[in-house]
This record gives sequence, structure tokens and C-alpha cells, in this order.
Amino acid sequence: MPQQPTRLRILDAAHELMLRLGLARVTTKEIAKAAGCSEAALYKYFPSKEELFISVLTERLPRLGPLLDELVAAPPERSVEGNLIEIARQAALFYRQSFPIGASLYAQTQLRERHTEAMRALGAGPHRPIEGLAAYLGAEQRAGRIRPDADPHAAASLLLGACAHRAFVYDMTETGEPPQSLDEFAAGLARTLLAGIA
Repeated sequence: MPQQPTRLRILDAAHELMLRLGLARVTTKEIAKAAGCSEAALYKYFPSKEELFISVLTERLPRLGPLLDELVAAPPERSVEGNLIEIARQAALFYRQSFPIGASLYAQTQLRERHTEAMRALGAGPHRPIEGLAAYLGAEQRAGRIRPDADPHAAASLLLGACAHRAFVYDMTETGEPPQSLDEFAAGLARTLLAGIA
């Protein structure tokens, strides 16, 4: 069986190690070793650890960013409710996987500041999904499917904030799981939000 291309091996190794150790603790040297390549080869494909992190988020985690980009570019045939349900599903899955990766950054002030600066330089960060969803809701508002007095940014913050909150808040319960299935949560969240803005 032929070996995967180096870039894919690096992404797979980075994803696995970042999930297990967190972004702050994993080194590019460890990632390269797990991928079966040199650290120089890793930097050939990913000029910085932050760029590798962004690639893991966009290529290995549930597709929240691309989904939002697609909706802004050309809303599909689904209803606003259908779109919000799918966004909520993907966001809940995305945050469930991204929290263990990024949470370790908040334990080390210098590392977090360095990472924040690098993310700003790359035009990335946790605000981007809110901006993407707000842009989609703004397009739906202009099309007359959302109330003219609704606040797209506030609505986006509410939906994505609830998805992010779900990703970690139930870990300390007896079961370690939310009380609703992902599908029930996504549908209930979308319908509740639409009750205020549709």
C-alpha cells in the first residue's frame, strides 16, 4: 500500500497530537516525527505552527468555515431553518474537537499572545465563524427572509456561542454527554433563534 503524501501525513499527525496534547504542548518536532518526516519537511508545507493549526482546523475538523463561505456565496435550496440547523450541527462538532486543541493556550499568557499575533497576521481567529454567519444572516435579511430589525451579528453570536458552550459544559455530568442528541440540539437551537429573527 503506497504511503500518503507528506503534507497529508503531517496534517494527520498534527491533528492527532493536538487533540491529545493540546496546541500549546505539542511541538513541530513531535509532529514531524509522528508524520515520518523531518522538521524541515514540515516547514516546507507549513511555514509556522499557527499555519499548521489553521490547516488542521479547516481540513481535519468539521467543515464550519467552508459551510459558512458557501452559504454567503450562494445560499442553497434549503430554507433558512435548514441552513441554521446544518450550521448548528457543524459548529457543535467543530467546537467539540477544537476546544481540546486550543484550550491549553489560555494557560500560558506569553504563548497565547504570540499565537494571537500570528493568527491576526494570518487573518484567522475564533471571530471568523461569527463574521461568516452574520454575513449569511445579513444576506437572508436583504432577501426578506429575516426581519429587517434583527441584528445578524447578535444572532450569529447567540447560535455559535450556544454551540461552543455545548462543547464543554456537559463534561462534568454523570454521563459526560449533553441531554439532547446533536440533531435535537441543532434543530431546537435553529428554531428558537428563528422565532426571534424570522
